Amino acid sequence: MSNIAKAFENGKAFIPFITCGDPDLETTKKCIIEMVKNGADLVELGIPFSDPTAEGPVIQGANIRALSGGVTTDSIFEFVRDLRESVKIPLVFMTYANVVFSYGAEKFMSNCKELGIDGIILPDIPYEEKEEFQSVCDSYGVDLVSMIAPTSENRIAMIAKEAKGFIYVVSSLGVTGTRTNINTDLESIVKAIRANTDVPCAIGFGISKPEQAAAMSKIADGAIVGSAIIKILEKYGKEAAPYIGEYTKSMKDAMK
Repeated sequence: MSNIAKAFENGKAFIPFITCGDPDLETTKKCIIEMVKNGADLVELGIPFSDPTAEGPVIQGANIRALSGGVTTDSIFEFVRDLRESVKIPLVFMTYANVVFSYGAEKFMSNCKELGIDGIILPDIPYEEKEEFQSVCDSYGVDLVSMIAPTSENRIAMIAKEAKGFIYVVSSLGVTGTRTNINTDLESIVKAIRANTDVPCAIGFGISKPEQAAAMSKIADGAIVGSAIIKILEKYGKEAAPYIGEYTKSMKDAMK
């Protein structure tokens, strides 16, 4: 069984996202420790990329700040080695195909296995092209997390049947960012997923408020939050950790 399954063992999973190195890796570590202390069940670690096509302006800004600060893929691997001494919950990377491809997929996944990264999300890899990475992920026991969007429609069953770790359900069309309303018929999407797999699914894109997290947790197995956390980081910088801890607690409490 995937280690990611542990995130969904104790009720609905709260999954926060953070860009590694925004504003620096020391702050990233403090924020993750606060997230874990306050109920995060799995953390998505963003490896910054210069052209993050799935991201809205908030996370784009985090990518720019991290890269400007000199963060590299190698420095993030070393960061995870250090982080794993104190953080035991499942961790997944969120990045883009070019980051893995240019590093060397074999070397990248080997490092993931060694350091305890449980999965990877590559939003720019469609289901039909995933095989390039799927086989190397499988050989190192790293779950390649599938994404299902409102446009997936007749592909939902196909994607769900082969999913590993968890399924990332994209709540809305467009890029990441907080949204006032989420109007997609998510219940139908989740129903189609559950007819085809027991792999848990979590909803992301646009979730920022406790009431939204509560609503999503009634539909799916978890909620994913990114931009709202990055906004706190943007506001408080190196002092952001306790504020992110408070925010995590408010979201997790709403999901109980």
